[in-house]
Amino acid sequence: MLNYFIRRFLIAIPTFIIITFIVFTITRFVPGGPVEMAILQYKNLSMQGEAGGSHSSKNTDNQINEEMVNKLKKIYGFDKPFYLAYIIWFKNLILLDMGTSDVYSKPVWNVIIERFPISIRFGLIGFFLSYLICIPLGILKGIKHKSTFDFVSSVIVFIGYAIPGWVVGIVMLVYFGGGTFLNIFPLGGIKSIDHESLSFFGQIWDYIHHMILPITCYMLGSFATLTLLMKNSLIENLSKDYIRTAFAKGLHERVVIFKHALRNSIIPIATGLGHAFSLILAGSFLIEKIFNIHGIGMLGYQSLLARDYPVVLGILVFESVLYLLGNMISDFLYCIIDPRIRLD
Repeated sequence: MLNYFIRRFLIAIPTFIIITFIVFTITRFVPGGPVEMAILQYKNLSMQGEAGGSHSSKNTDNQINEEMVNKLKKIYGFDKPFYLAYIIWFKNLILLDMGTSDVYSKPVWNVIIERFPISIRFGLIGFFLSYLICIPLGILKGIKHKSTFDFVSSVIVFIGYAIPGWVVGIVMLVYFGGGTFLNIFPLGGIKSIDHESLSFFGQIWDYIHHMILPITCYMLGSFATLTLLMKNSLIENLSKDYIRTAFAKGLHERVVIFKHALRNSIIPIATGLGHAFSLILAGSFLIEKIFNIHGIGMLGYQSLLARDYPVVLGILVFESVLYLLGNMISDFLYCIIDPRIRLD
């Protein structure tokens, strides 16, 4: 098994390099980069300053000479060929230096770390709640296959799956958010304005109160997949020969299902636990936008619009590393849960 993970790690290195190189190259050639944004901003400021003067706005273009453009390219690191710039960036990355944000004027590491606790909170809670709800629901649907409960729950699950989470978020805010006729939940954010003045248990409830609607939206994307995967896996195992043998021996139905069939049925579900690391940062900028949550998803979206490429690449590095690590953890869990698997 050790040799297997060593090989997986060695494969992950060139995979990571290829991913970062492709995205880094795209940021170099996509139009409207930070240099163009800086030039446009300078032109707008110059035109505003000359609006009341005698100079014509046509002179504004002459102020952006080649020397100034070269200085801007040097400031933003666009003065070198893209392959050489990537080598320099990757060398700094190995030294844990992801550069400085063009928008926030702070190290990229600090910008991401500021949003990291929010993403961990929503990502982990949403992930584990999905498993805690979907596994029992999938088991119950598998046991009561083709029953009224199975049909009704499938309709509800598929409706929830078909509607995007951010749309559900808007609907819930309209009917349950502050200012509506129900006024049950706050309109957004992760805590109230008077959060610090609350008691310890009051602060805990304040967090929970703000997290109910967003986490519900986070869970909708994987809810149907996990539930039906659990159900279909259980139904498949219940039709196997060893289950018929267990029933033939006179074992109770509960023992056969939960001791024999469930262990093998839960393998496809449990192996996905390794992907929890990548889901921490996945998020959804639309859900975060609706609920005014400044997490990693919102940061990536805002940085992409502002052409803050150091932050975009920094988030990519985090997500790529966590995704590759999650795949290896999934393989490890697969080997532990299913003794028939040998990772040689």
